[in-house]
Amino acid sequence: MTGIKIISENKKAWFDYEILDKYEAGLVLQGSEVKSLRVNSCTLKDAYVAFRGDEAYLQNAHIPVYSASSYNNHEPERLRKLLLHDHEIKKIQAGTTEKGLSCIPLKIYFKKGRAKVEIALARGKKKGDKRETIKNREADREVQRSMRRDR
Repeated sequence: MTGIKIISENKKAWFDYEILDKYEAGLVLQGSEVKSLRVNSCTLKDAYVAFRGDEAYLQNAHIPVYSASSYNNHEPERLRKLLLHDHEIKKIQAGTTEKGLSCIPLKIYFKKGRAKVEIALARGKKKGDKRETIKNREADREVQRSMRRDR
């Protein structure tokens, strides 16, 4: 992936959710937010996508205040509008309301100088599913260890 600089990934999302569909959306940001993102600071841990009318917003994404800015700063957890096509918004909105799915951000990155967010339609995992994920991860690690020892 050339021209892409990843700023923040939501690794917890892969553990807590089963990812069904992914979408790339643009972000409407203020100047100090862009500068703060360029310094690789952002938290997506509790973030989600909320809908107001026919528009999608990124909520609870924490972009800290840019320290070099004096008075023209932003609020760290404000609503940020997502730029998506109408058919994508309708599809995501239908999935969240009818099928009981969640829409969560997976990562924020710069692509060709523009801030983008990768969002996903996801289904929450049950406790047993999480245990199975842990079990599979441990089995994969054990296989890798044994392959390294055998070399």
